[in-house]
Amino acid sequence: MEKKQVSELIKAGVHFGHLTRKWNPNMSPYIYMERNGIHIINLYKTVAKLDEASNALKKIAASGRKILFVATKKQAKDIVSESSKKINMPYITERWPGGMLTNFVTIRKAVKKMSSIDRMKQDGTFNSLSKREKLQIGRSREKLEKNLGSISNMTRLPGAIFIVDILREKIAVKEAQKLNIPIFAMVDTNSDPRGIDYVIPANDDASKSISKILEHIGAAIQDGLDERNLAKEQDEVSVQETPAEETPAKETPAEETTAEETPAEETPAEEVPAEEATTEKAPAEAKKKNKTKTKKDKK
Repeated sequence: MEKKQVSELIKAGVHFGHLTRKWNPNMSPYIYMERNGIHIINLYKTVAKLDEASNALKKIAASGRKILFVATKKQAKDIVSESSKKINMPYITERWPGGMLTNFVTIRKAVKKMSSIDRMKQDGTFNSLSKREKLQIGRSREKLEKNLGSISNMTRLPGAIFIVDILREKIAVKEAQKLNIPIFAMVDTNSDPRGIDYVIPANDDASKSISKILEHIGAAIQDGLDERNLAKEQDEVSVQETPAEETPAKETPAEETTAEETPAEETPAEEVPAEEATTEKAPAEAKKKNKTKTKKDKK
C-alpha cells in the first residue's frame, strides 16, 4: 500500500524540491538526495507524515470543529477552494486579512455586515436608497464577499488550519501559533518546518502535487464528518427508543403505595396518648384524696 502511495506521489511530482542553494537546513531530515541542483524529497517520509496528518484531521472533523484552508498563490487558489467546498470547510484564497484569527471578533462583525446588506436587499430597504448609496454598498458587499465570503459559516475559531506554502502565509502561521491552533502544512525544501505541528514535506509549487495532497486530506476529513453524522443518527435512534424501554419503571409508584400503606398498619401506636391520659388521671385522683384527708384532719 505504501509503495502504491509513493508511486502516485511520484506521478504527481510531489518529490521535487527547490534549488539546492535555496534550501533550508532544517528540512534535511526530509530530503532524500540532490539531483541536477535540485533537492529530492523522501516520499516514504511524506507518506508517513501524510497519514499522521490525515488521522489527526479526521479526529478534528469528527469532533465537529472547522478546519480553515489557506492558500493565496495562483497554483493553489482554485484547487483549495474546490476541495474545501466539497467538504464544506472555510477557506482563504485571496489576501490574508490581518487579524483573521487574533482579532476574530472584528472579522465576524464584517461578515455580519455582509449579511445585513443581504437582508436590506430582501426587505426592499435597499431600493429606497439613492443611486450613489446603492453603488457604495454594492461595492463594499463585493469586497467583503471576495475576502470573507468563504468564511461566512465560521462562527468561531477553527479547530485547525491547513496551509499551502508557509513562507507565503507566514502571517497566518504566526497568528495560529499565537492562539495555539494546530497547523497542518505542505512544507517545501526552502521552508522552515519548526513551529509547524504536522509537517507534510511536499512540492508546494506544482498544481498536481497540491491537488494530490489535498485529495488525501479531503478524503480523511470527509471520513471524520461521516463518522460524526453516523454517531448523531445513532444517538437520535437511542433517544427515541429509550422511553419505550423505560415504561416498566412506571410500576414503582405501586411499590411506593405499599410503602405508604405502612403508616396505616402502625395506627395502633396512636393508642399511646390514651394510656398517657390514664396515667395523668391517676395523679389527679391522688390529689383529690389528699385534699379530703386534710379536711378530715382539720375537723
